[in-house]
Amino acid sequence: MAARMKIGVILPHAEGDTSLPGEPRVTAGWPAIRTIAERSEALGLDSVWVFDHLIFRGSDEPDTGLHEAWTILAATAASTSRVELGALVMCTSFRNPALLAKMAATLDDLSGGRLILGIGCGWHDPEYEAFGYPTDHRVGRFEEALSVLRPLLRGESVTLDGRWTQVRDGRLIPPPGRTDIPILIASKGPRMLDLTARHADAWNTAWFSGPENARFLARLADVRAACQAAGRDPATLELTVGMEARPAGVPAADKENPGVVFSGTPGELADRFGAWRDVGINHVVAVLNPMTADTLEWFAEGVARFRSA
Repeated sequence: MAARMKIGVILPHAEGDTSLPGEPRVTAGWPAIRTIAERSEALGLDSVWVFDHLIFRGSDEPDTGLHEAWTILAATAASTSRVELGALVMCTSFRNPALLAKMAATLDDLSGGRLILGIGCGWHDPEYEAFGYPTDHRVGRFEEALSVLRPLLRGESVTLDGRWTQVRDGRLIPPPGRTDIPILIASKGPRMLDLTARHADAWNTAWFSGPENARFLARLADVRAACQAAGRDPATLELTVGMEARPAGVPAADKENPGVVFSGTPGELADRFGAWRDVGINHVVAVLNPMTADTLEWFAEGVARFRSA
């Protein structure tokens, strides 16, 4: 029997997450974030997630930002008891990889083994520059970080004299409570897909409204081909996808991209989950537009209809 497809949501920790188009863009405080996390668990969702960014800066728009991802994830771990806790994705450029492994093992322990460690190489140059991180060789730096993170989380000691990373007999004490904390990698380019195929437990691609999207289908084919090239059975890699979703009648954002945001009734949403399942997706993670209690109830109704079909 095929495994049950999991479904989760992103928590509202960025500016504008809880606002409709045309409304003032506010940043939710912890009480509102906690309410969404706790209600997601009560409604039967499988997971809650955060983004890992420091600032959003465009040439023709005001700066926007969000609360620090790991802090929100740790607080959510203490406020929930069942849902898995993930990130799409933690940028390995922002934290020393050995320290990130230590943080992950600690959070996994305090949450009772609920962490999904999503990681990626980063992409948004302005936040790197604003916070003093180098923008060069991102994939190379990611590969070195991964060669530290993964063995440490598997209970091994690590020594690495790399081009960008140096670790001398690094180890996690106390050791990880479980040595199979899932590592998820967000990837689309050839080098990142190869690292995913060789080292990840799960893969993520985003953002899409549904699996009929040609860009999504190309990425799905690419990750399966990368697994085959690495000598790995593609069925052993968990496939996760990010989708944006808003109820029918909620206005579209000013710059909404076609093929990215699903809009419809709970029944139509249930059908969309079925379509994701049918192409082999194991875990759907949704950004709700807006990320409010009402939209969460709409989303959960779609999940319930999908589960009961």
